[in-house]
Amino acid sequence: MSTTTDRDDVRAAIRQAVSVAAATGLYGVSFGALSVVAGLDLAQTMALSLLMFSGGSQFAFIGVVGSGGTATAAVATAGLLGVRNGLYGPQVAPLLGARGVRRLVAAQLTIDESTAVGTAHPPGPAARAGFWWTGVGVFVLWNLFTLGGALLGDALGDPRRYGLDAAAAAAFLALVWPRFSGRYASLARLVGGAAVLVALATTPVLPAGVPVLLAAAVAILVGLLAPDDGRTDEPPGPGATEAAA
Repeated sequence: MSTTTDRDDVRAAIRQAVSVAAATGLYGVSFGALSVVAGLDLAQTMALSLLMFSGGSQFAFIGVVGSGGTATAAVATAGLLGVRNGLYGPQVAPLLGARGVRRLVAAQLTIDESTAVGTAHPPGPAARAGFWWTGVGVFVLWNLFTLGGALLGDALGDPRRYGLDAAAAAAFLALVWPRFSGRYASLARLVGGAAVLVALATTPVLPAGVPVLLAAAVAILVGLLAPDDGRTDEPPGPGATEAAA
């Protein structure tokens, strides 16, 4: 019985991973095209996607460069937004139990999407499948579509008109929505709603990256203030604050 349940959980995790990877990977077209428009060449654009591999940080980087900012400002802004990925490590490491080279690969693939899908499934084979399928899928597709967007460049026009930015947000919403039901639905809605308000209020006035961190801080604050009643349900995952921001 448990073996059958495990297989069903793994299949569900893989299905979700593939859908999230596809939605996120397609958005790489936007990054590739906008990066070239901002003044980066093909090699620089691909280096950002292969090595930095954090969509929010990459867009923040080219946003600063495209607006005439210095390289130092661009790196600082991208780094600030990338801080959240480091915070995912303690949450993901126990689920994966990776060692050696696999641990290094897992660190590179620890992004919003892989963490959200991995933690959305029961610990064990399903969580590991969700993380690895999402991480590898996003990495491959993001880089392929980044290359396509960079090669097409100006021929695409404004890539946002195709709605690819909405596809990535919709994928996160699909991950977050199930967390708003169940025994602790009211707490999840409180966290999600407060994160949305913080993100909306601070995005127009603060540098890129800061609103995301502040939205994430909402979950930490609620966790500290909420009474400990021995609940075992997982709190809203990283997708909640990321989708809000």
